[in-house]
Amino acid sequence: MSWSIDEWFVVALARTIRPGETVFHGFGSPCAQVAMHVARHTHAPDMLLVEGATYAVNPDPLFIPPTSNDASLSRGAAYSMRFEEFFDAAIRGDVDRMFLSGGQIDRFGNTNVTAIGPAGRPEVKLGGGGGGCNLSATIGALTLWTTRHRSGRTLVESCDFITDMGHRTPLGTRAELGFTGGGPQWLVTELGVFDFRDGRARLVLLFPDVSVAEIRAATGFPLEVAGDLRTVAPPSTAELAAIRSVDPLKVRRSEFSPRELDRVFEPGGGPDCAC
Repeated sequence: MSWSIDEWFVVALARTIRPGETVFHGFGSPCAQVAMHVARHTHAPDMLLVEGATYAVNPDPLFIPPTSNDASLSRGAAYSMRFEEFFDAAIRGDVDRMFLSGGQIDRFGNTNVTAIGPAGRPEVKLGGGGGGCNLSATIGALTLWTTRHRSGRTLVESCDFITDMGHRTPLGTRAELGFTGGGPQWLVTELGVFDFRDGRARLVLLFPDVSVAEIRAATGFPLEVAGDLRTVAPPSTAELAAIRSVDPLKVRRSEFSPRELDRVFEPGGGPDCAC
């Protein structure tokens, strides 16, 4: 059975979720949304899944729709939280993980979804963070992701604007600023997976069709590489079945460039593939 990079990417995201966690994603996050449902159908059946726009708890949608603000995402939910209920839960420390992305992400895990360009004269206005800046300050752990690493414009030395705080900003660390959340734990890109040892991004896994040199060239900050760097473990049959069941419309693919979607893998796919 072959699989494509969008499927493998979603599996890598899903694996950052630990059993029993309460997990949330924001607006317009198809890969994270699919990953949460995949985790719940595979290794984390006891997780508490909170949908990003409807605040539905453990819904059972027939499929993931093209928009995250669709009534179908509340189908079969155990409960639908009010907006303020969820924010209260987050500030109490009752939410374990949140998925975040950004037009820019720096080595400390700060993300920018506000504006690209100099302060006061931005070149590009982005969608804005909504409540992400508040939530990311107190939620237990963050999983960051981007499907635009290869562009060279996403993983940057410093964000033009910090929408959501990582481990450190020019004003100080989380502890110094009084934020109780644990900050970024993982960063998943279409090229590899980073952890945040000592609060800085470190490459720990890479996909088998890319090299460390390619990743270094696409990364705007000095690339730290784990001594035991490995390839991303291939998707299991159960993980692939879960993706194809919960996302038959393939909304996850909307986050990828056409070039990336040409990446297809097979078990035992060559000497450089750990599939």
